[in-house]
Parts: sequence; structure tokens; C-alpha cells
Amino acid sequence: MPIRGVIFDVDDTLFDYSGSEQAGILAHLHHLDLLHRAPDPQSAVTLWREVMREQYARFLAGELTFAGQQRERARQFLARLGEDTTTMPDETAAAWFAGYTAHRNAAWTAFPDAAPTLAALAPTHRLGIVSNAPIDQQRPKLHATGLLHHFDDTALVGSDRPGEAKPDPAIFRTGCARLGLPPHEVAYVGDNYDLDALGARNAGLHPFWLDRTATRTAPVDDGIHVLHTLTALPAALHA
Repeated sequence: MPIRGVIFDVDDTLFDYSGSEQAGILAHLHHLDLLHRAPDPQSAVTLWREVMREQYARFLAGELTFAGQQRERARQFLARLGEDTTTMPDETAAAWFAGYTAHRNAAWTAFPDAAPTLAALAPTHRLGIVSNAPIDQQRPKLHATGLLHHFDDTALVGSDRPGEAKPDPAIFRTGCARLGLPPHEVAYVGDNYDLDALGARNAGLHPFWLDRTATRTAPVDDGIHVLHTLTALPAALHA
């Protein structure tokens, strides 16, 4: 059967999340005169990402609300920089995170290959989104970067409810259902090998793993198609 639909991840697939995240946290620390607390700027970015992974996993598991994981990211990050955050009120933690968010959002950008690829696929394929972030968080990114018009709103699926996140097959199949297609007629494109590529394969979709850095040395699993740029996707779908 031909591939009739394509579902995309958002962060670090269509949208340069890592770039905006790095620019945001460094600008925020510079603004607050806290950058000297880390050994060097890259160490600050690495620490911020470690804290994000820890606390976001708690959100996905249903232990924290989305706003709650933001407050905990602020508290844990500052604590690891040597600040005493044991009595930090929610309002203070939320305000600190909001400051970071403002700097991060100022650096939002789509990858250069995203818009041309979506435009090339739109006439022949149904397009959708499946993300491990709430859609209310992803929709503004897609709008700000000029990508939102490629997707019907009903085709945007996120982990809005705790426990329903990639790599669970259910979220991929929800994305297929929103396109009105069975999984075997849908491709999924994402940058995370375990969550996106293996998750989509196990849900019965055609998985395309976007490895922009081409740094993986281990062989890929059976059925995983590898891309190094989205530009190669239209031809790969027809191969």
C-alpha cells in the first residue's frame, strides 16, 4: 500500500528546539548575572537539559502538571547552581521560568528544510503532528515559524493527558485516526530514535528517523529508515 499520510514530531524535527533552548537559558542567566555560577556556558546548557529531562519525565508520568514541571525545573536548576530554593514559592519559580521562556521564544525558528518539505508533501499526503508536549504548547511554535497552515487543527496530537505519550502505540494510532488512515499507510518522522523511530514502528507506522547530526555508530533496527535532512523525505516516501 502507498504511504498516504505523514505525521511529524515537532521539537528538533520541524522546529529547532535545542537551538532556542540554548539561546534562551544563556540569555536568561546573563540577564540575571548568574552565568558565572556554571564552569562555562556549555556546562550551564548541559545542566539545564539534564534537569529538563528529569522533570519532564515526571510530567509525562503524571507526577507533575505541565506548569508544575516548569516550576521544578527552575528550582532544581538553581539549586544545582548553588542557590537555596527549599522555600522558593511557586510564584517565584514560575516567574523565573517565565523569564527564561521570554528569551527562548525570542529565538524560535524552524529548520530551513521544514517549510519546503511540508509544501512539497501537502498536495499528495495528509499531514499531521504527534508530539510529547501539549498541543497548546506546540501550536504557537508552528504558528510563529510559519508552519501551522500546513496542518488541520484536528491533525495535531499531543501528550495533553498524563500517561499518553510516545513511545506508547496509542498516541501514534490516535494520530493516524485523526488523518483517517490506517497505520500501515502512514509514515512518522522524528529525531528521537527510541521514542519516535521505534515507537512508530511498534505502532505499525513506517518510521523515518531524522538523524541530523549523523553521529550514531550503532546499526539501526529493522524497518527504520534514516534521513539526515527533511529534504530527502519526499523521495524516500516513494522509494
